[in-house]
Amino acid sequence: MMDGASNAAPRIRGLPALFDLSGRVALITGSSGGLGLTMAHALCEAGASVILNGRDEARLAGARAELEEHGFTVGTSAFDVTKSAEIGRAVADILAERGRIDILVNNAGIQHRTPLHEFPEDAFRRVIETNLTSAFLVGQAVVQGMIERREGTIINICSVQSELARPSIAPYAASKGGLKMLTKGMALDWGRYGIRVNGLAPGYFKTELNSALVSDEKFSTWLEQRTPLGRWGDTGELAAAAVFLASAASSFVTGHILYVDGGITSCL
Repeated sequence: MMDGASNAAPRIRGLPALFDLSGRVALITGSSGGLGLTMAHALCEAGASVILNGRDEARLAGARAELEEHGFTVGTSAFDVTKSAEIGRAVADILAERGRIDILVNNAGIQHRTPLHEFPEDAFRRVIETNLTSAFLVGQAVVQGMIERREGTIINICSVQSELARPSIAPYAASKGGLKMLTKGMALDWGRYGIRVNGLAPGYFKTELNSALVSDEKFSTWLEQRTPLGRWGDTGELAAAAVFLASAASSFVTGHILYVDGGITSCL
């Protein structure tokens, strides 16, 4: 080795600043609890001013109070993500108050477990509308301001079911598979305006949506054996991934689906 040479990796200057979301306004749908609230907490910690969304105003108020106890700046916007008129009014109100929406996280989602040959049509439509159509509707409403400013970040919450099927949840898998491709389409159409669109795909996490599975000992045992890391995910483990995709740290990442799944999609 030459005198003065080093085999240490070069230092990236200003690395913490790349993850700083100070001054950014983030709207997170379906964030009165579960993964949505966890991501809201993470974005707040990174400096963002977060607007929580849900249909239940009481739950939203509780989530807001929880975050404000930590000293975070938090707003709420109660609207149905499947109703375009409600979305339009809500986005207009946010823009009037905050002036901009820099980050959109399309997180709202529902689950309905029934064998496919018995699956009710109205339940199928609700799953598709809530998990897939809502991302189109909210994304289209919010992106108009992003296009004008020539910048913005959208994160669509996909799933391991964007890649894998499980018994009794075919419509959910269809919605999340569709969301994966909608993410790529958004990235293609809106990249020319400086807008990045990525998917964040959780594996099996202990959330309200998965409560029936968490309490199923047989399923939990199967999951732990099937997952390379051998366990359920903890909601906090999505925090860094959400901040990464929302921040300048991922400034050249778009159209990508980031799986945070303990490795379950990487093996048979």
